[in-house]
Amino acid sequence: MSSHSTISPAIYYWGTPVVLVTTINEDGTPNIGPISSAFWLGNRCMLGLESNSQTTINLLRTKQCVLNLPSDDMVAPVNALARTTGTIVVPDIKISLGYRYEKDKFAVAGLTPQPSDLVAPPRIQECPAQMEAELAGVHEMMSSLPGEAKGFTLAVEVRVLRTHVVVALRLQGHENRIDPDAWRPMIMNFQHLYGLKSGKPEVSALASIEEELYRLPAENPGH
Repeated sequence: MSSHSTISPAIYYWGTPVVLVTTINEDGTPNIGPISSAFWLGNRCMLGLESNSQTTINLLRTKQCVLNLPSDDMVAPVNALARTTGTIVVPDIKISLGYRYEKDKFAVAGLTPQPSDLVAPPRIQECPAQMEAELAGVHEMMSSLPGEAKGFTLAVEVRVLRTHVVVALRLQGHENRIDPDAWRPMIMNFQHLYGLKSGKPEVSALASIEEELYRLPAENPGH
């Protein structure tokens, strides 16, 4: 058995899906923010966002966004967006990391805006999975850090209102299920982009549980 050693990583990107978050700027134009800090519980998604990013500013103001999931063959547009920001005055920290201001993120990435059904931000047509969502809660992270680092990151909860997927992702014989063998998410793994290995390594014990048993009850009107 291999032994363990103690390290202190600067980042903890153990492997999470890339999400292209679309929001609306103050002037009504769309913005795309690529992130990789996201996870889902029920119909809620938690997003890890920088408090001064244009995505965060827009989301807190309008309370709406679309979570667009790129497949693992969309490396080119994701890389085109990677070091861009929709914030006109680029923060010093982002300048030091090589970021630049871009007004039209769709043009930069060669992506196509697609009208949403329930929210103002557009979907990204090229993304196989798209979730229209609304703001549900905000939690300040890193509040114990000194200086400008304090509160630099927010944990933002959004509620998924409607989900769109390409037909090829739907599991045959089921109305609301995704075929996991067909879905090829893009994964951010310590700043590198990966796809999933083909096929399942083993049978999952949890896969025998009917997915509908996890469905949350309907929310009360007005919430």
